[in-house]
Amino acid sequence: MNKIWRSIVGKLWITILLLVSFVLFVFTVLMLEFLEDYHKEKAEQSLNQTASTIASIVDNYDLEQLTDEIITEMLTEDTNAFLASPNREIVSTFHVGNHKEEIQNKIIENKAFDNIFETNEPIIKEMILPSQVENEKMESYIVLSYPLKSEGELHGAIFIYQNPNALHKTSQQTTKIVFLSAFIAFVLTTFFAFFLSSRITWPLRKMREHAFELAKGKFDETLPTTQNDEIGQLAVAFNQMGRQLKHHLEVINQEKEQLASVLTSMTDSVITFNLDRTILLSNPPADRLLQKWFIRKKSQEDSPIPIEILDMLDHVLSFEDKLEEDLEMDGSYYRITFSPLKNSKQSIRGAIAVIRDMTEQMKLEKLRSDFIANVSHELRTPIAMLQGYSEALLDDVVTEEEERNEMIKIIYDESQRMGRLVKDLLDLARMESGHTTLFKEDVPAVHVMERITQKFAQVAKENHVQLQFHTTLSNEVKINLDEDRIEQVLTNLIDNAIRHTPKEGSVTVSLEHELSYAKIQVADTGEGIPQEDLPFVFERFYKADKARTRSKGGTGLGLAIAKNIVESHKGNIRVDSIVGEGTTFTFYLPL
Repeated sequence: MNKIWRSIVGKLWITILLLVSFVLFVFTVLMLEFLEDYHKEKAEQSLNQTASTIASIVDNYDLEQLTDEIITEMLTEDTNAFLASPNREIVSTFHVGNHKEEIQNKIIENKAFDNIFETNEPIIKEMILPSQVENEKMESYIVLSYPLKSEGELHGAIFIYQNPNALHKTSQQTTKIVFLSAFIAFVLTTFFAFFLSSRITWPLRKMREHAFELAKGKFDETLPTTQNDEIGQLAVAFNQMGRQLKHHLEVINQEKEQLASVLTSMTDSVITFNLDRTILLSNPPADRLLQKWFIRKKSQEDSPIPIEILDMLDHVLSFEDKLEEDLEMDGSYYRITFSPLKNSKQSIRGAIAVIRDMTEQMKLEKLRSDFIANVSHELRTPIAMLQGYSEALLDDVVTEEEERNEMIKIIYDESQRMGRLVKDLLDLARMESGHTTLFKEDVPAVHVMERITQKFAQVAKENHVQLQFHTTLSNEVKINLDEDRIEQVLTNLIDNAIRHTPKEGSVTVSLEHELSYAKIQVADTGEGIPQEDLPFVFERFYKADKARTRSKGGTGLGLAIAKNIVESHKGNIRVDSIVGEGTTFTFYLPL
């Protein structure tokens, strides 16, 4: 059925039906309007004549019984009337059907008839009154008020109102005729349309099917060319077009496969722009780069392409020359080469951009230089101490055994600290270069966090620090993480908190559920960290004057390692501190 509506036959069929329906609709509206006006005019004349006759009878006879019988005989089946005195009291009524009093009261109270008791001219009006046949239904009535003769200024009047059933019956008959005509038109139109289908539209349907087959890539099928008219010539043209399309598509597909192979195998991002700066073509690395820019853009209205690249594109499109630059955007480094694209007429039609992401290379270079600088700086002091004390021992500067043992202990402690420093540096370098593998598994969150906390119970007791653990999670809640790595994070935070908390202070470890994350907090009542140092606490070798000193045994790498471990778990870590009141480290892990 859906195919019929979309075919030429269906459209022709619908067009004829709509045309016939429109003509019949206009004819029906005009006919009903004419009949309504005609009926109203005749009804008004009839009511006027009847009212005039009844008024003459009422004025000339005093016998009320005889008058009522005559008036009743003069009224038709759909016509009712009542007589009213000058003080608006109903004297006689001639009503058949329901709602007698309601109808008569609404008529007598209508302000349009206020002057009928003072004038000698009849007043006619259309009113919406209750139906005489059905309850709770309103209908349109024609109401005529006619004055009675009187020598005074005030006189009585007769009110005649007619039910519109006659008009409704006429409209119903006209509607039936229209529907019958519409049905006959539908049958004739349907017969004509399908007759036309068998003669003309069948070859057109075959050509349409053949065109769809061509669109699917089936070029081997051909149309029969039995007819010698225009339709037959069109079939021949279709067959020739199919052969040409097959040849051209084969050539285009070969070139497209070659280009796709080249673009896909490239590690650089390649984006082709049109003159209006829209993207025509991009390879997979470019798609990933565009997605990255789209996520970082500030609002939905902004273009995902950075403004720096758009400025380069405008320059290439305007001056038609090649452009190559190194850019830094949102912490990433790119080497971008723009070249203009020209058509066969040597006019510019766009530009192509080759973008190489240099971020990882720059990051590794920075890591390498930072590593060398940090190691040189941090190892200088212990090496100098080792060299000085060892020279003192070799030169026999120290003669007493106790002083000799003390120097040997210092040399041992410094060598141990150098070992820890080198190990932490190697761990941090591996993490920042992305070479660390996490061994995640589902573990009970409460049990793991409480176990790690209890490891420091003895250390806290020795330092006269109160260590507490609180949680709002149930014991059944599990979290997917690398337990050893998270233990390294929590160990570092708790150890720092205990070392930097004075005697009689407290360290509290809490575990809560916040949105879709597990929120772990390590809060102490220690020295605190100055506000100006808070942005740098997670940098390597950070040392604040009060909170982080060599005298307390830190290497300055623990928080940097902790941050890398938490972020590798798709979480984040932050710190809040007030000098003299304490510090709170908070990190989030996805549940």
